[in-house]
Amino acid sequence: MAGGGDSKRAIIFALGANFAIAVAKGVAAFVTGSTAMLAETVHSLADCGNQLLLLLGLRKSALPPTDEYPLGHGKEIYFWSFLVAVMLFTVGGIYSLYEGIHKLQNPEPLRQWWWAAGVLVFAIIAESISMRACLQEVTKSRNGRSIYRWFRESRQAELVVIFGEDLAALLGLIFALFAVLMSVFTGNPIWDAIGTLMIGVLLIVVAVFVAREVKAMLIGQSLEPYRQAEIRAFIEKQPSIKHVISLITLQLGNEAMVSVQVEMQGLQTAQELTDEINRIERAMKTQFGEIRFSFFEPEIRPAVGPN
Repeated sequence: MAGGGDSKRAIIFALGANFAIAVAKGVAAFVTGSTAMLAETVHSLADCGNQLLLLLGLRKSALPPTDEYPLGHGKEIYFWSFLVAVMLFTVGGIYSLYEGIHKLQNPEPLRQWWWAAGVLVFAIIAESISMRACLQEVTKSRNGRSIYRWFRESRQAELVVIFGEDLAALLGLIFALFAVLMSVFTGNPIWDAIGTLMIGVLLIVVAVFVAREVKAMLIGQSLEPYRQAEIRAFIEKQPSIKHVISLITLQLGNEAMVSVQVEMQGLQTAQELTDEINRIERAMKTQFGEIRFSFFEPEIRPAVGPN
């Protein structure tokens, strides 16, 4: 996508961070014998699975068009991104809520809390590195917009998902560390349960927001508003274009389809009209690299004369 961030780089960083965190949690679970830490290890491995699904989606979305899929497979990435959002909601959010409620009903004092605190500090550092890489790619695609506006308008589903995942993971780890320290300092294990519930609510909220954005792409969204405006301005600058009657765009993963209806001027023959349409389409695809398919419907005054 022209002007977009490198989604694959952000995914690789997130995968590396989650794998490192899973290893750290696994070591802590082995040393302490904590079943809770073992469950967290599985949770982090599930997060690794999410990133692998996104990489699979990127690979499938790059497949060329076929007779059965004449517009290509670009929207594959939307399906896999939506699936990751659902998993974030179920595996992450609901599981954390279940754990929090269980801890509220059966509070237990923390054992060897320094292991948990150490792992959480390491995890915060790892997630911060991943988040930094993600924000670098987001900045490339923001085009001067706020992060919130970018999140609402972006058509890079995988980058939206990674941003949401990294944000939820980083805030969740901070909540967890705060809860552990409060449990230690107050001697009240209820803080651990509260922290777990906060993480569950956070993951569910982020998953819902991410799923809503990806669902819109899955249904079929236009190009980002600023990109549409640039395409319209480019077409209107052409000397043979008197007026753009309509401009319809459709985002197809990292590619796009454009259908334009225009009123043309200064052309006398059908051959001149054909040559000018071909020239504009070539120039438009050169200027906007994401455009893979274009459909040009002209209206001309005066009417095209005989060859």
